[in-house]
Amino acid sequence: MKRFFPHVPLALVGLFFCFPFIWMISTSLKSLPDATALPVKLLPNPLHWENYVLAFERVPYLRYAINTVLLTSVSVIAYVLSSPLVAYTISKIDWAGRKILFPLILASMLLPIQVTMVPLFMVFNKLGWIGTFKPLIVPAFMGGAFYIFLLRQFFLTIPDSLFESARIDGAREGVVYLKIALPLCKPALTTVAIFAFLSVWSDFLGPLIYLTKKEMYTLSIGLQSYKFEHYIEWNLLMAAAAMFTVPIIILYFFAQKRFVEGIATTGLKG
Repeated sequence: MKRFFPHVPLALVGLFFCFPFIWMISTSLKSLPDATALPVKLLPNPLHWENYVLAFERVPYLRYAINTVLLTSVSVIAYVLSSPLVAYTISKIDWAGRKILFPLILASMLLPIQVTMVPLFMVFNKLGWIGTFKPLIVPAFMGGAFYIFLLRQFFLTIPDSLFESARIDGAREGVVYLKIALPLCKPALTTVAIFAFLSVWSDFLGPLIYLTKKEMYTLSIGLQSYKFEHYIEWNLLMAAAAMFTVPIIILYFFAQKRFVEGIATTGLKG
């Protein structure tokens, strides 16, 4: 019993945070009159599973989903390739500029997106990238400041002697990075991939600013566009939103062990 009672408030808090998701699923299975009825009924009766088929037909869901999957996949790969390379460079290679570069990376994390939004738009406009996926993909190949910081902290937990031994044996820096550094940072790299997936998959502001054609919309901006252009059928909109949310839940469910491991083993050494 002593072990049971401390978990009660945690369960209540967890239920509180799960309530919006429960509400979304409940509304997605209601008829339109039930979805807008007062007083509110939490449990739908009967269940309208056809709402998911109708949502798929009414909203250009497949087109938006393909755009989102494409954008997310390329961006996650870009972050996973670029961020550990920068993190390794500023943590395990002794060169003159690393003590300057890392504070600059940290400083970029302090700038709110509203500060850089207009200058970045002007730069991408000059390059002729507005209306394409390039402004959303190309920056990912430069690494993410938070991901670089996370991976740098992980690399600092690895003894330098491990890398020095490989260098003494004649291994080049690229071999040391590919054969030793990357395999050791798999937990942190998995965490970076999950964070990047969540960030890009649910990104609303980026597509809103840079995408101008409806056929290029992602799910986040596409559902919002549908909401403003049509009479709002809340049951269908919630069904579409549920299909948008499910991949995130599935990803975290299968990757939570690696995710927790990556967070727990990061930042043990500064």
